[in-house]
Amino acid sequence: MTNPASRLSLIGVSKVFPGIRALDKVSFDVRPGEVHGLLGENGAGKSTMLNILSSVLQATEGQIVIDGQPITLTRPADARAAGIAMIHQELQHIPQLSVAQNLFLGRPLTRTGGLLVDRATQEARARAILADLDPRIDPRAPIHTLKVAQQQIVEIARALLDDAKIIAMDEPTSSLTPSEFDALAALIAQLAAQGKSIIYVSHKMNEVFQVCDRATILRDGRFIDTVDLSQITEDQVIAKMVGRDILHARHVSHARPEVVMEVQNLSDGGLVHDAGFSLHKGEVLGLAGLVGSGRTELLRLIAGIDRAKTGSVTLNGKPVDLRSPRMAIRAGIGLVPEERNKDGIVRARPVSSNIALPCMGRFTRFGLVQRGKLHKESTALMKRMGMRPPDVTRAIGTFSGGNQQKAIIGRWLAADVDILLFDEPTRGIDIGAKSEIYELIAQLAQSGKSIIVVSSELPEIIRLSDRVMVMREGTIAAILNADQISEDAIVANAIPKSKGPIPVAQAFEAV
Repeated sequence: MTNPASRLSLIGVSKVFPGIRALDKVSFDVRPGEVHGLLGENGAGKSTMLNILSSVLQATEGQIVIDGQPITLTRPADARAAGIAMIHQELQHIPQLSVAQNLFLGRPLTRTGGLLVDRATQEARARAILADLDPRIDPRAPIHTLKVAQQQIVEIARALLDDAKIIAMDEPTSSLTPSEFDALAALIAQLAAQGKSIIYVSHKMNEVFQVCDRATILRDGRFIDTVDLSQITEDQVIAKMVGRDILHARHVSHARPEVVMEVQNLSDGGLVHDAGFSLHKGEVLGLAGLVGSGRTELLRLIAGIDRAKTGSVTLNGKPVDLRSPRMAIRAGIGLVPEERNKDGIVRARPVSSNIALPCMGRFTRFGLVQRGKLHKESTALMKRMGMRPPDVTRAIGTFSGGNQQKAIIGRWLAADVDILLFDEPTRGIDIGAKSEIYELIAQLAQSGKSIIVVSSELPEIIRLSDRVMVMREGTIAAILNADQISEDAIVANAIPKSKGPIPVAQAFEAV
């Protein structure tokens, strides 16, 4: 039964793939002028639901009702005609075309009997619709010259051009700074005030609570609850999402006195200058700083990806040559990179091949891969990492970001490295997987592995670290011991002194 006050009602919507029920009789409604969160871990069914709404997929059963009228969605044009627009996490545009051309992509305005594109009218209409969103955007500018936040505004403009009544946003802030998010939040509020219904998908709970009025929570393809966000806490929402309480555990140190790595006067001739520090056995050393401070570049030097111009690294008291990733791996150093999809995995290859990448020699004999051995060890690592589903033959690109990250960690366990470098280990993964990554890092430290973690999230750095090393303009500005670690202390050391005191949120908006 539909709510007469609803703009959109989903009634008993299911989607079944071969062997998988991705959605199981899900029902909820979205009101006019409401920003409605759609929450859940990866695999909860959020993307499937959005794909059904945008008619990329068709529901196996159930009904979709807009303004009291049942509708049938068999192709994307049906969704547009029904007033539904989708703004994807990966922006849908052609970089070389202008803003106006992208706005009218696939449905250009024409003249002379439909033979010629009427660019002047397209640009005039684009300018008019952008005037209320961001008048600084030039309709004639190639869209690749715009900031990501402005490209997102163009996507919203396309939705308004279609006179969309329902706008679904899938992880819209994944590439935005905090100030850009604030601008987007103000724009979303403006759209809601005009009576638009917004469906907002995000893993970032602080954003959800700031932007959304209500939220529907899915778990394992099933409806769990629709909640008024003004009447519930973040911890309660997370518990509903994951089916258990995720305690904000206090950090437990497993660091031992033994020094396993000593870095002295390390420089790359660019962003890193005379870096020096020690790393202890079982220690988690946090690495904080602003974008451009040299955090990632320092990890790349230690991982052998970039070559140091000056300085030295010793492992267990012995000098090591880290002129290549191969040499770093042989020395017992593994990197979990920031850009997981670009630098961390081979998307089309199975999990087993991705896990074995740095140590394939262990699984070959006379030049031939011992597939039974590879399958057995990869399966054991998948289970140890808690990857779901535990299918090592499946292409790693089909797994969620959290599962991909677990596979990369499993890779370094297979290679039996002693030092792990984590660059933004929980970026782009859901709250449940984030908690599991924290637990894995703690378990690795407890087992005697030594870890350096780069993170732009200050609570994450504080949660994970025994000590925190703060970089500023390519140098190590401070190393904070456990009793010195705080957000204020990290920020105070990360900000160039000439800039003076800056609030924490503003200081780290670039990271």
